[in-house]
This record gives sequence, C-alpha cells and structure tokens, in this order.
Amino acid sequence: MHRSGDENAFKYFDFAIINILAMQLSCMIMYRATGHQGSIYQDPQYRILAFCFLTAQISLGLFSDNHFGVLRRNAREEFLKLLLYILELWLCCAPFIVLARLSVRFLDLFLVTAYFLVLAFCGRLVHKRLRRRLSHKSRKVVLITSSDLVRRAMPRIQNSKTDTEHEIIAICLTDDGDISRFSDLNLPIYHTTDPDLLDKLVTQWIDDAFFLAGMKTGHLSTLIEDFVTMGITVHYSMSALNDLASINVGVQSIGDYKAITGSAKLVSFRAAFIKRTMDIIGSLFGLLVTAVLFLFIAPAIYIKSPGPIFFKQKRVGQNGKLFYMYKFRSMYMDAEKRKAELMAKNKVQDGMMFKMDDDPRIIGSEKKGRDGKPKGIGNFIRNTSLDEFPQFLNVLKGEMSLVGTRPPTLDEWSKYSPHHRARMAVRPGITGMWQISGRSEITDFEEVVMLDRKYLQNWSPMLDIEILFRTVMVVLKRDGAS
Repeated sequence: MHRSGDENAFKYFDFAIINILAMQLSCMIMYRATGHQGSIYQDPQYRILAFCFLTAQISLGLFSDNHFGVLRRNAREEFLKLLLYILELWLCCAPFIVLARLSVRFLDLFLVTAYFLVLAFCGRLVHKRLRRRLSHKSRKVVLITSSDLVRRAMPRIQNSKTDTEHEIIAICLTDDGDISRFSDLNLPIYHTTDPDLLDKLVTQWIDDAFFLAGMKTGHLSTLIEDFVTMGITVHYSMSALNDLASINVGVQSIGDYKAITGSAKLVSFRAAFIKRTMDIIGSLFGLLVTAVLFLFIAPAIYIKSPGPIFFKQKRVGQNGKLFYMYKFRSMYMDAEKRKAELMAKNKVQDGMMFKMDDDPRIIGSEKKGRDGKPKGIGNFIRNTSLDEFPQFLNVLKGEMSLVGTRPPTLDEWSKYSPHHRARMAVRPGITGMWQISGRSEITDFEEVVMLDRKYLQNWSPMLDIEILFRTVMVVLKRDGAS
C-alpha cells in the first residue's frame, strides 16, 4: 500500500501545529504588550480575532502546499515560504475582520504578524533540526532504465530537494548494456530479460520500483505487473519528458484516460486561487482609483481631442482568446490609420511590436518642453502609466491579471512563431517582467519573449508581489515609459 502523494495534509501535521501555537502565542503577547489586562480569550473582540486565525490556519493546513519540501529548505527559503504563508493567512482573515467590524487597531494586527513571523520561523528551524535527528530514513529503490540513462538518473533521484530521501539498492537494465561498465557503483546490476530476476529481488528490502524508460515499453508492462503483485510501489516516468528542462510534468485525466501532462508550468489550485484573489482585491481597489482619475483626466482629454474618453481595442489573451482591452485614450482619433505611415520609424526591428520616440499620434504631442520633448496630456498619462488604469476592469472580468504578459494586437499575433505563442500560456497582465525591465529601452521582441518565458517558468505568488512592488517603483521614477 502506498500513500498517495507527498502533499498529504497529515504528513506536515506537526508543522501545522507549530504555526497554530505560534499564532496564538503571538496574539497573547500582542494583547499584553499593548496594555491590555487579563487574558485575550476573555475579551470578546480579540477572542474572535484569535479564533479567526485558528480557523484560517486549520484550512491552510488541509489545503496549502506551503510545507512541501520543508525538510530540505534552507533558512532563506524557509523565510520566503513563511512570508507566503502569512500572505495566504491574511487573504483568508482580512475579509472576515472587515465584515465583522472587529474593533482592533492596525497596530495590533501588525504586531501579531511580526511576532508570528519570528516565532514561527524559529519554531520551524528548531523542529526541522529535531525531526532530522530523530527520523533519518530513506526509501529503498530499484531503478529500471536503459544503460545510457543510469548515470544521469542516479543523482537526480538521490540528491533531489523533496522531503523523502531515496536510496538506490539495485539497477535493472532494459537493454543489453554491458554490466561491467557500472562496477564502480558497487550495486547489484541485472538485465530485465533475466528469467531469475524476480527471484534475485524478492528477498531484498525494496520500497519502490522506479521505471525510467523511453517511448517504447516493450516487455516492461509485464515486469510492472510483477512488481505490483510483489507488493512493491511502482513509479513510471518517461525520459523524453524529463530531459526537457522547461517542461513540468504531472498526471491528469482526459476523459477516462490517465495522461502524463507536460507544461511549461503546472500550477496548483491553491496557487491559482491566491493569484485570482489578489486580482479581484487589486482590481476593486484599482477601479476606485480609476473613478477618481476619471474626474480629472476625462475633461483634459476631451478638451484637447473631442471623442471617447476610453480607448477600446481587441487584443489576444490567454491561449489565443480574444477580448477588448480598455485604456484612457492618449492618442488622437485617427491614430490607428496613421500607424501604417509611421511603421518605418518603429524601434522594434522585426515589427512584432510598435514603439517609436515622440509619437505624433499622442494627444498634445505637438507641445514641446524646454528639453524638446513632447509635453501634452497624452504624453503625461502615458509616462505616468495612468492610461493603464481602466484595465482593472479587464482584471475583474478575468480577461487579464495584475501581473502577466503584454497582450498582443491582432496584427502582432498573426506574425507569431510557435515559440512566441508560449508567452500567452498565462493571462496577460497590466504589468510584468517586461514592464519592470525598462520597456522603452527594449527594442528586440525576442528579449520580450525571453522575459515572459522566464516569468512563466518561475511564477509564484511571491514573484507577482515582487513585480507589483517594482512596478510602483518604476512608475514613481518614470523609468522605461514612453
């Protein structure tokens, strides 16, 4: 019998208990540190707050994968994971605290968070050290693969960063490779065609049989069935997928079929939920700001260029889905018609995007400052990125995200090669890697694609938060806008 998956909720029950105890202790310390007398659990408002944290932490303990790989993480990795856990906790608790109108101060909430960060971090590190001392064990594995994959496979199995350690105790070759080549490994080596193979393995301590095969399985299906009959857990992987570093692999259902699923990034339900929650909260706040900005921007646009205040353009979204993207209009009404005349001045050499200095289509661009640069209302709202605010409506509708890739126009999309399309595997974003990397200075579209693929392959909620923070810094400095 094999426990399904490493992310079993009870596998990290001890770490969940540490988090709960650290939070309750943090609440008690905060209560006394802020001048309150008695116990926090005797105060109705603060008792509800403590119970809110407890309920949220129990939920996260069941559904969060924050503890996955905890025993192999170093202190820096643990600290970053703890910050992400705190973010998840506040996403769960903040709506309830607001709706319940708890009479707790912001200072109290800040102190609880700070105390918890210190206590939980120290608690995790100490507990990991104790757990390693008291329970150091590994699973014994028989590796079944071809002779050309043996030396590549062994370090990837035995030196991985998962919590479970694996020790290879025997190797079975699926081809006719020379066994003497591996004499330096000091392991028993067999051929899968050996008629006495099962007799040689039956008395050994074996927890798992790991099949690492190419596209042809041949007689391996019979051997897999034999291992299962022996009560050994069988794992099967295809080298064709593992050898591609940019592909993440999982198992999903397609109809009634179990399929090995390969993608540039496989995202858990929890991570997707966090991203969407951040999008909804951020878009609601952004739309409030947009409404205020409208009162000032709308008259300025209309006086200089009568017409619609908002610009609506069909763009390409996730996986090629079309949607209308909204902006404050920063260009004259005939901008799209004049674009063809200005293509010769396009800074992006291959024409995959359109960017130019001192674009004459921008509202008020004929007005120049002392430095000779355009100083019109259109230039102002573009340089300060104020034209992007209506896109919070696209985010709320689920067509865009706060952070993602730049959505291409239809004519740009028609020029895409297969590797360009990979950047649209996620929802397009108001900001992203390209925007915080000096977007005006980048004139090679392949560099844009490279940045987007980097975002796609390394995505995490913490990366989104980092990009949002850096976006604010870029906008305040007016860096990279045009």
